[in-house]
Amino acid sequence: MKACVYTLGCKVNTYESEYIMLKLIAAGYEVVNDIDEKCDIYIINTCTVTNTADIKSRKIIHRIRRNNPNTCIVALGCYVEDHPDEFNDIDIYIGNKDKSKIVELLDLYFTNKEPIRRVGIVKDSFEDMFITDFKNRCRAFVKVQDGCENFCSYCIIPYVRGKCRSKDLDMIVKEVSTLVNKGFKEIVLTGIHTGNYGVDINTDFATLLKELIKINGLKRLRISSIEVTELTSEVLNVIKNSSVIVDHLHIPLQAGSDKVLKLMNRKYDLKYFEDKLKEIRKIRPNISITTDIIVGFPKESEEDFLETIENAKKFAFSKIHVFPYSDRKGTAASTMTGHIDGKIKKMRARKLLAISHDLEKEYANKFIDKSLKVLFEEEKDGVSIGHTSNYLKVKVKGSIPANTFKNIKIKNYLLDSLIGEIDE
Repeated sequence: MKACVYTLGCKVNTYESEYIMLKLIAAGYEVVNDIDEKCDIYIINTCTVTNTADIKSRKIIHRIRRNNPNTCIVALGCYVEDHPDEFNDIDIYIGNKDKSKIVELLDLYFTNKEPIRRVGIVKDSFEDMFITDFKNRCRAFVKVQDGCENFCSYCIIPYVRGKCRSKDLDMIVKEVSTLVNKGFKEIVLTGIHTGNYGVDINTDFATLLKELIKINGLKRLRISSIEVTELTSEVLNVIKNSSVIVDHLHIPLQAGSDKVLKLMNRKYDLKYFEDKLKEIRKIRPNISITTDIIVGFPKESEEDFLETIENAKKFAFSKIHVFPYSDRKGTAASTMTGHIDGKIKKMRARKLLAISHDLEKEYANKFIDKSLKVLFEEEKDGVSIGHTSNYLKVKVKGSIPANTFKNIKIKNYLLDSLIGEIDE
């Protein structure tokens, strides 16, 4: 049978979908990721982090059912967990538990021809997944952790992912080693609250990093995202002394105003954040630091927003992912007074995105006339495309094999990419 696996949302979902695809292939299924192909089974891994994610998840599920009225449809993941009674015409409807049992659940469904619903139950222990490949990619993700207990006032994820659970350290080392032996040169560590790894199994993130950088053949280790409070002296010491850990950290700020940070129930203030950035840049002067910022949070005044703009510039981020505040029913922020008009949120988002573009350009221009090591990933229209350690996109005319490192002399910055040529 032919199965389509379609993924929305974060890197954790991408990893879980890869695991599902590999399980299906091992069980004899033909697997595709194009929802317009005619398949016997469609599996949608959903997201609910924002209203936009909800809309996308609903639209995809409705579209697949409309176009395939008699086909087996599996909806799973965060949107399903948060909307347990949304769909009655889905054959297998499961939240964030038992994704690893997809083959068994399909066998059960096709045997009994009865709908399966497993929603509202989040595991207390880590649901083990182990991948041996990451098809059609040069960079492999490895999920090391699940769940979050920060309960930021705007965020629904702790309610749909459950409490923090960590993967066995030896299992992670084995998984990363397997992928490196398969030929992957760069590994991305991912989780719902990645830097909180180990809190439940008597270890910590620094220990995990120390073990992974020992793996022979691993050229780059990237952290998908980490909270500023988890960049402990132990973690920073590993980063300082390892050439394997890349020159890029994604550290969510979420607001550039102490008033708004407190309303958000974030665990730091602006001084703490700024001091930590100075500490990081002392050990890695050229590091790229990217961030997330939410605009239009309830009670965010124009003065608060202007403070966010000034601090975004002051902190010299190399890129800002901007999100208009999205009301999530069931969160503390949803019940707050002082919600911001949608037009104001969009206007603030546009202004902050313009700042982000300026900061991106300013950071990228530092590397013109320098030679950078690039891991190439693909070729489009006679141009090879890859990324540096600090996650700058680089384009070079000509054909460079995927999964190959090349030293590139940077000549220019155009739109969102550095332009260069091979530096022999």
